[in-house]
Amino acid sequence: MRLYLIRHPRPAVAPGICYGSTDLALAEDPAMHIASLRGLLPLDAPLYSSPLARCRRLAELLHPQPQFDDRLREIDFGDWEMQPWERIDRAALDAWAADPLHYIPPGGESVAMLRARVMACLAALPDEAILVTHAGVMKLCAAELAGVPTDAWLALTFDYGSVSLIESRRS
Repeated sequence: MRLYLIRHPRPAVAPGICYGSTDLALAEDPAMHIASLRGLLPLDAPLYSSPLARCRRLAELLHPQPQFDDRLREIDFGDWEMQPWERIDRAALDAWAADPLHYIPPGGESVAMLRARVMACLAALPDEAILVTHAGVMKLCAAELAGVPTDAWLALTFDYGSVSLIESRRS
């Protein structure tokens, strides 16, 4: 499998705010990424995207027929969404840090739940595809396809508007 992972452009959100599944506007014009991305992508590969606007706008500029898949949305932080991290209950944050895969923020989803929907999406993809998505989804793709251990993939970072290629054999 050849999977081109593209992180959306920088969203319009203040530093220190918890956001995941909130549908945010962009802080920058996605067109500024097009020239650098197009030269790195295969011309005939299908493109799948999170339906959130920060991904959708870039996907529509990159491909004539992007396919939007809800399974590629970022994690839902529930009641934490759009709250300053510093105002979220310290005990709840400590519980999340102690078990990042299974802790469920109030009204949200766990990383394990996110992983289940991302893996279902990956299983349905063709051998070569482009994904326009979010950092959390990209981390899970790297973990699954590149065999990155849990302690390492949680720490992965992806720049806004960047592309990463993962090549792997399907199991």
